[in-house]
Amino acid sequence: MSSSTVASGPWVKRAAELVIENRLFIGGEFSEGSDSFDRVSPRDGTVLTTVSAAGEADVDRAVMAARVAFDTGPWPRMKPRERARILQRWADLIERDRATLALLVSLEMGKPIRDSYGVDAPGVARTIRWYAELADKETGEIPDVGLDALALVTRQPAGVVGAVVPWNFPITLAAWKLAPALAVGCTAVLKPAEQSPLSALHLAALAAEAGLPEGVLNVINGDGAVAGRALGLHPGVDVLAFTGSTEVGRHFMRYSADSNLKRVWLELGGKSPNIVFPDAPDLDAAATAAAWAIFFNGGQMCTAGSRLLVHEAIADEFTDLVVAKAATWIPGDPLDTATTMGPLVDVDHRSSVMAHIDRGVADGARLRIGGGVVHEAGTATPFDDGAYLQATVLDHVDRTSALAQHEIFGPVLGVLTFRDADDAIAAARDTDYGLAAAIWTADLKTAHRVSAAIPAGTVWVNCYEEGDMTVPFGGVKMSGHGRDKSKHALEKYTDLKTTWINLE
Repeated sequence: MSSSTVASGPWVKRAAELVIENRLFIGGEFSEGSDSFDRVSPRDGTVLTTVSAAGEADVDRAVMAARVAFDTGPWPRMKPRERARILQRWADLIERDRATLALLVSLEMGKPIRDSYGVDAPGVARTIRWYAELADKETGEIPDVGLDALALVTRQPAGVVGAVVPWNFPITLAAWKLAPALAVGCTAVLKPAEQSPLSALHLAALAAEAGLPEGVLNVINGDGAVAGRALGLHPGVDVLAFTGSTEVGRHFMRYSADSNLKRVWLELGGKSPNIVFPDAPDLDAAATAAAWAIFFNGGQMCTAGSRLLVHEAIADEFTDLVVAKAATWIPGDPLDTATTMGPLVDVDHRSSVMAHIDRGVADGARLRIGGGVVHEAGTATPFDDGAYLQATVLDHVDRTSALAQHEIFGPVLGVLTFRDADDAIAAARDTDYGLAAAIWTADLKTAHRVSAAIPAGTVWVNCYEEGDMTVPFGGVKMSGHGRDKSKHALEKYTDLKTTWINLE
C-alpha cells in the first residue's frame, strides 16, 4: 500500500468533508463546556478537533437534566411500547448514519474502517433494537400468598444512570449500557473516554432526532479525574455502570462509598487464557483464531487472548504457526479498507505497551516477531506520526512474569506451555482476572472439565469471541461483576418493588 493509494481512498475523502460535533450534549441540546482539549488522531497525529470538556458544574448540569427528566418527564411514564418505538427510530437513524459513525470511530481511536463500519456501527443498531423489542416483554410476579392478601412484585426503573465507557469500542459499549437502561425507563449521563468522545456525541444527536425527550440522554466529554470523578460522586446518580481498567474501577467504588452509596457495576480488565490441547480439531484454525484473538483491534480488548497456553507436545509447532499468522497482521491506515490492524489509540499508550515488551524480554521471554514501532519504510502505513505498533509474539514466558500477569492492552501475545489438563487449569487460574477463556480440544470431557474449572464469565470451546445479544457478558474476580448484554442486563437498571395488599 502506497501513500498515494491511501490518500486517494473514498474514506479519506469522506473524512475531509466530515463536520464534527465537539460540544457537550445536555438537556437535549449541544452546549460549550468549561474547558477544552485537542483530540489528536492516532492515524496521523493531526488534531481532529478541539473538544469541549465538562467541569464539575457541567456534570452537575447534566445530572440535573437527567434527574428532572426521570422525576417529572415523560420517559419513565411512557408505556414500554412507546419507548420501544423511539428506540427503534434511533436504531433506524444509526443505520442511516452508519458511515459517519464508523468514520468517527476510526478517526478518533484508530479502528480499521472495515471493522468500525462492518462490526461496530451495525452492532450498535442491533443492540438498541434488541432491547427495544424487549421493553414491553418484561412481566412482574404474583406470588401465591393465600386468599387474604395480594402480593405484587414489579420491576421499576432505578433512576439516573451514569455510564462511563472506554475508547476501544466507544459506541458498542455505550449501547450495551444505554439500551437496557433506556428501555426500562431510566435516564442517563454518558461519559465517553477522552480519546473517543466524537462518535458518542453523534450517537446522542441521533437519539434526539429519533424523539428521545430532552434530558433523557446526556453526554459529557472530559478528563476522567474531573468529569468521571464528579459523575461518580454525584448524589443525583442512582446507578453507575463502568467499563475500563481495574484501577479506575476501584475509584468508582470509592466514589460510591463517599457519596450516596449508588450501585456500581464494573466490567474491568482481563488476561484471558487461550488453551490449545494436542487434540484440537484443527491446529491451523486454532492458530488463526489465536492471532485474531490478540491482534484484532490492536489487542485493545478486555477479552484479548493475551495468554496462549499450548500443550508442551505441540508447543514449537503451534507457536511457529501463530508467528506465521502474526506476520500477516500488518498495521496500516485505518481508512484503507484492506487494513486489518490500525494504530493504537495514542502514542502514549503505544509507549506503555512497548515498555511491557521490553520488560518481558528482560525477564527472559523470547521475542519471536514484532515489538517495534511501525514506520513508513517497508511497512503498510505512510504515517510516521501515528501510533502504529507491530504485531508481537513472545514465547518462553514465565507464568509469574509481568508479561503473563498484567493486562497490556496491545498486540502482544505471550506463549506459555502446560503438561496436562490439571496443569492447564492451574495456569489458567493463575491470574487476578476472570473475564474470558478459550479451550481447543476434540474431547468433550476435557472441554467440560476445564471450562468448569476456570473462573471466567465466558468460556469459548473451539472458537474465540463468539456470542450475540442473547448471552450475558462480564467477569469474576478482578474483572468485575454485573453483566452487559442479554435480559440479565436489565437487572442492573431496575429495582424490585413488593406491593402487599391486605384483602381482609
